[in-house]
Amino acid sequence: MALIGLAYNQKPEPNELASPASEGGRQEDGELPRPDEEPPSRIADLSVAELIARDEFAEWDSPTTIAAVESALSKLGKVVRLEANEDFPERLRQTKPHIVFNIAEGFYGVNREAHVPAICEFYGIPYSGSDPFTLSLCLDKARTKETLAFHGIPTPRFAVARMIEELRAVSEKLSLPLFVKPLHEGSSKGITDSNLCRDRKHLFEQTEFLLENYDQPVLVEEYLPGKEFTCAVLGNGDEATVMPIVAMNFESLPDGALPIYGFDAKFVWDRPENPLDIFQCPARITSALQASIERVTLDAYRVLGCRDWARIDVRLDAAGVPNVLEVNPLPGILPDPADNSCLPKAARAAGIGYDELIQSCLKYAAARQGVKLGSAPPSSPAQSEPALAVG
Repeated sequence: MALIGLAYNQKPEPNELASPASEGGRQEDGELPRPDEEPPSRIADLSVAELIARDEFAEWDSPTTIAAVESALSKLGKVVRLEANEDFPERLRQTKPHIVFNIAEGFYGVNREAHVPAICEFYGIPYSGSDPFTLSLCLDKARTKETLAFHGIPTPRFAVARMIEELRAVSEKLSLPLFVKPLHEGSSKGITDSNLCRDRKHLFEQTEFLLENYDQPVLVEEYLPGKEFTCAVLGNGDEATVMPIVAMNFESLPDGALPIYGFDAKFVWDRPENPLDIFQCPARITSALQASIERVTLDAYRVLGCRDWARIDVRLDAAGVPNVLEVNPLPGILPDPADNSCLPKAARAAGIGYDELIQSCLKYAAARQGVKLGSAPPSSPAQSEPALAVG
């Protein structure tokens, strides 16, 4: 029987947080409670400590998600949990799993998402998902966009501000409105309605806020006015497939909110008792637009070296051309169908259940590396599981 290591980072429990903004505690999904009547503009009144504390652990997984992944993987072998903390290297060396299923986002640094796979490579242990280079590349929004642009894949024009003094020079060739965001974050950390800048004064104020409070450079890019989509990809090489496209239904956001799928839309306004109807899947678009979005998605997936699965965000420009916004090779995988989680949502639309989605990712990884699983065929999963060949 295959021994499968599950590498993860778990969100801390509410009583474990020592944030100055922790009054009332955090929810399991990382949100802080907010009054139902609180308008979107309220975010401008939050203290710096509150803003930073709200999203500190947004990338990590809840105990519910970790348990669901473990349950799915247990059908393919014996699963051992390997929390990706400071003891991870030694526990990995002692456990010596046949393969590691990696969903760990990492602790600190611009290469944090690459730590687990790099350690696996050091010990010669196969793992799922993209390699350390791709994970580091995709966490750097500017390097990602440079790679896309070099290969002729549409992406909004951009600049990087490493200090406020250079903002004017780096942004003068860009056209308003502009959108700013931290360079090395995921899960919409640091992204709110305030990041849309329609004038230079606001641009300088919001960029300065992000520079000071996220301690990293800021990406400044031209804001695209068109519809937004997010695309789940499963597989490798020529067999990589875009699952049913998810369209963003921004009309479901609270009155006054901008058409942005930011931190508030993901973690604050979307509540179990009043969920946002933010995802439309499959997207109701023309076959021509669908083909165009799928083409740019797969181009980005392959050019950036993604493996097994990923989520790619796409937005239309003023001419209706799909542009790649971001690429996430460690996609969110919330198990509850009531939650807005793109990859599981797209998989369900393709007739793929949660367990099968998790197992498929591991099977693709195992097939790449010649690892035999409990019920996995030695060849590519796509050849023996027609359900994965989604158009």
